[in-house]
Amino acid sequence: MDRTKDKIREKALALGFTLFGVTTVDPLQGAGFYAEWIERGYAGTMDYLKRNVDKRGDVRALVPGAQSVLSLGMEYWQSTPEVEDDGRPRGRFAAYARGDDYHDVMKERLFALWDFIREEVDTTLEGRVYVDTAPVLERELAQRSGLGWWGKNTCLINKRRGSHFFLAEVVSTLALPPDGPATDHCGTCTRCMDACPTDAFPEPYVLDAQRCISYLTIELKGAIPRELRKGMGDWVYGCDICQDVCPWNRRAEPACEPAYESRAGFERPDLIEWMALDREAFNKTFRRNPAKRPKRRGLLRNVAVALGNSGDPRAVAPLISALDDEEALVRSHAAWGLARLGAKQACAALQARLAVEEDVEVCEEIEWSLRQLEREERA
Repeated sequence: MDRTKDKIREKALALGFTLFGVTTVDPLQGAGFYAEWIERGYAGTMDYLKRNVDKRGDVRALVPGAQSVLSLGMEYWQSTPEVEDDGRPRGRFAAYARGDDYHDVMKERLFALWDFIREEVDTTLEGRVYVDTAPVLERELAQRSGLGWWGKNTCLINKRRGSHFFLAEVVSTLALPPDGPATDHCGTCTRCMDACPTDAFPEPYVLDAQRCISYLTIELKGAIPRELRKGMGDWVYGCDICQDVCPWNRRAEPACEPAYESRAGFERPDLIEWMALDREAFNKTFRRNPAKRPKRRGLLRNVAVALGNSGDPRAVAPLISALDDEEALVRSHAAWGLARLGAKQACAALQARLAVEEDVEVCEEIEWSLRQLEREERA
């Protein structure tokens, strides 16, 4: 059976996976922690995480008769080239999302791996493949498979490859010898927790997603809490801060997978240019890219916040234009951005928009912004 495992590993590596391990289908100890995490409200509005909690403790609920779990990792990190400083306000975009959507890339490879297993071993095998889309506690499975340990920033960390990799699983009725679990090597280090600008870690190994910049810019569909917007800085999609400061990522090598290579302009996006994206331009720019998830209104909401945080007077004009955007969510955050910039020249535009605005939340944001600007003028 070891030879079978070796053949599967060789095929997985040939398909572009860089981490490979096997674990048993024994019940997962993290199920209780996960249920408590949900109970604390740390999942925020991610209701899909609250479903099927009872199934997350045992993969046999997903694949009856399952005998083993293949845990796989695929690296995505790309070195960020220097962007010529043209003086325009620019944002930051999470490294994992600068290329093609990893769900599409990995699912195709996983199905190819599963077809190989059935052809090489036994066509009667039953199994399923998963990429971040099912009630699977993938980090615990990966840790038990030896891929890495659960870090204090809640990312899985590998001693040689850091944490910039995606996880996937093949749960099947094929019995394979398991690998040993990875051990924790975070030690006393708290750099990830200390660096988080929105204080998203209430304690080591625990993330309050409601305060995480990645959650705020991707998963949250409505207005970003006003008290957290300043801490978002110039991030317009996701956040890499807790990974960037992790000492284990100093060893990371750029990924070889062409699909994850950064698209032009995604390393340091031009905020003024992106603020002007209409629906057609958005769909064209983000075709087959993860940033389609928050849709145009979510991304432009984030861009409005980043422009407000830029401190750049050139951000005023595009934010004033955004007060007339078709999406209420964009209009409200554009108003906040103008107040954040202290753009007193925007008062007339804010008042003009308020006179015709029908959305209650946008009106409230504009009124708040006008009060802020009036206070600054009196000061």
